[in-house]
Amino acid sequence: MAELGSKGVTAGKIASNVQKKLTRAQEKVLQKLGKADETKDEQFEQCVQNFNKQLSEGTRLQKDLRTYLASVKAMHEASKKLTECLQEVYEPEWPGRDDTNKIAENNDLLWTDFHQKLVDQALLTMDTYLGQFPDIKSRIAKRGRKLVDYDSARHHFEALQTAKKKDETKIAKAEEELVKAQKVFEEMNVDLQEELPSLWNSRVGFYVNTFQSIAGLEENFHKEMSKLNQNLHDVLLGLDKQYSGNAFPVKAQPRKKTKLFARLRKKMSSDSTPAKANKSPSPPPDGSPITSPETKTVNHELEPSTLEAPGASIPKSPSQPAEAAHAGAEAAGSETAAGAEASKTEADSGSSSLPAVVVETFPATVNGTVEGGASSERADMPPGFLFKVQAMHDYTATDSDELQLKAGDVVLVIPFENPEEQDEGWLMGVKESDWIQHKELEQCRGVFPENFTERVQ
Repeated sequence: MAELGSKGVTAGKIASNVQKKLTRAQEKVLQKLGKADETKDEQFEQCVQNFNKQLSEGTRLQKDLRTYLASVKAMHEASKKLTECLQEVYEPEWPGRDDTNKIAENNDLLWTDFHQKLVDQALLTMDTYLGQFPDIKSRIAKRGRKLVDYDSARHHFEALQTAKKKDETKIAKAEEELVKAQKVFEEMNVDLQEELPSLWNSRVGFYVNTFQSIAGLEENFHKEMSKLNQNLHDVLLGLDKQYSGNAFPVKAQPRKKTKLFARLRKKMSSDSTPAKANKSPSPPPDGSPITSPETKTVNHELEPSTLEAPGASIPKSPSQPAEAAHAGAEAAGSETAAGAEASKTEADSGSSSLPAVVVETFPATVNGTVEGGASSERADMPPGFLFKVQAMHDYTATDSDELQLKAGDVVLVIPFENPEEQDEGWLMGVKESDWIQHKELEQCRGVFPENFTERVQ
């Protein structure tokens, strides 16, 4: 009988809960349709919004903190493997072997301590902070249900009071249920009205303490790790001094052969072009004038002996009339015009043995510098000089257009004729000793790896 009674009570409770759910659902429908008013509390709704925001921020912070700890764990493992590798390659006869083993051991302990303190002072505190939210969230939801019950009881009581046929027994019972529902709702409402603002304000202190703890732990960790790294640096420096003769060979960055071949083709082409350009056509045997003069290319890289100061006159030859000199002077502004006018003058004069002399109207240059206006610092530098570098390692040229370098050689860096031909990590230049001796770029310049040198000027 007791068992049946217990089952009967359980069944009655289930039926009561079902009835409450139906009543609440009906009340919510009536409120949405505007047929029943709903009790509003804007201040409490604001507290609920703050609570949801605080919960969302805390959940994200917890997730990011776990990700941070996982990264620390991964870094610990990577650092451990790296130090194990160092211990394996460090040969027994090398100085500082015991020191490296001790450094590796301390490195592992330091990472372990850092990770554990982060768990204790940050992650566990974070878990405790978020642990209070589920209960409050459940109470907020329950308060909402009790508010619906209160509104439903209030509307039922009001309906019985305004009915045409009043039933005092039902009215009394409805009033009793209303008082009971109101009491339950107000008790929960008062507690939450006090807790929610307090919880919202506590977030400031929690965030401050959490990030201060993380920052402090990181600071101490990096200080101790810095000491270990300095110790390791000193040990390896001692090893380097003892075996300084076995220096690690520096390798040049590989070049792209397509650009190399293009540069070689251009160089071959440039070597053959001047010969054609400077060749003067000989007059026919019968002495007739040349009917198709060849257009000549004027080379601006003139020898110092052919350059004259601004305003100087053009020397005349017996076979060259004054008109030819005048035409050559007027053609100084354009290379193509100069060549064409010079050819025309030769054809008119009947002499092709002497090419027209072009006098530039701008200040004459010698070895890439402007006479009378250039600074003395670059007076002896090659054309387009950029800066100086000094070779730190020997470099053996592997192609004909590369410079052979010895440690200590000074190289004068100049720009590429075609910037598109410059490979990444390579520079164009001429060794300072070759430039001082020959003053010649075509035969002395070449490319070299930048990582074999350091800039000195």
